[in-house]
Formats: sequence, structure tokens, C-alpha cells
Amino acid sequence: MRGNIAQLMQQAQRMQENMKRAQEELANVEVQGQSGGGMVKVTMTGKMDCRAVRIDPSVLADAEMLEDLVAAAFNDAVNKANEEGQKRMSAATAGMPAGMKIPGLF
Repeated sequence: MRGNIAQLMQQAQRMQENMKRAQEELANVEVQGQSGGGMVKVTMTGKMDCRAVRIDPSVLADAEMLEDLVAAAFNDAVNKANEEGQKRMSAATAGMPAGMKIPGLF
């Protein structure tokens, strides 16, 4: 029985290290959300830090449309960052018993 617990603890420690590494990598991953067929582009890290916003000059005349396009581009970037985070966290927790959670990791 002790061997099983020790093995499980080692596995949990490896998973915790993998998750920490995945979270650190997410800070460097960049995703790009866009709207209006690319008229507005938002570049964001996997940690949801905005790095850049690019706006096609052709949409500057219509403030209401521009506001909608910026919001849509941000939402697209957030969704892509979340997908990337889920993908990396799933890889980091692969092999753990179903239902086992380690508090404070994500």
C-alpha cells in the first residue's frame, strides 16, 4: 500500500511540475483574434495580456462599428487563449486518475 501512495505522490508532483511549466509557457504564447475579415486584430498572450491592437484605417470613420469590431476581436483572442490554455493543461495532467485534482493549480 505504501508503494502505491508513494508512486501516486510522485506522479502528482510530476503533474504539478508539468502544470507549472505549462503556465509559464502560456505567458509567452501569443494568439491573434480578429474581426471584420481582419479589419481589427488583437494579439494577446495565453495569460490574457494584450500585446497589440491593429485597426484598418478604413473603419475609423464609423465609431460604433469600430467598437463592435474591437470587442469581437478581443473575444476571439480570449477564446483562442483559453483553448490554448486548456490544451496545455490537458497535456500536463495526462495520466492522472480521473477526478483527482490538486488545489491551487489553475
